Amino acid sequence: MWIDPIVEEVRRVRQEYAQQFNYDLHAIAADLRRQEQEHPERLVSFPPRSPRRTGS
Repeated sequence: MWIDPIVEEVRRVRQEYAQQFNYDLHAIAADLRRQEQEHPERLVSFPPRSPRRTGS
């Protein structure tokens, strides 16, 4: 089986990040919100899109 080194690195970094917060999802989300507040220039926003019509 071929192992993608980029995927492995992403998984390793994700594991290390989660471990910092003892795998507490609420703590991880709070940290991400804090990072968003500290670095708003890193956020990307797209204009809202209108729903597409389906069917006939």
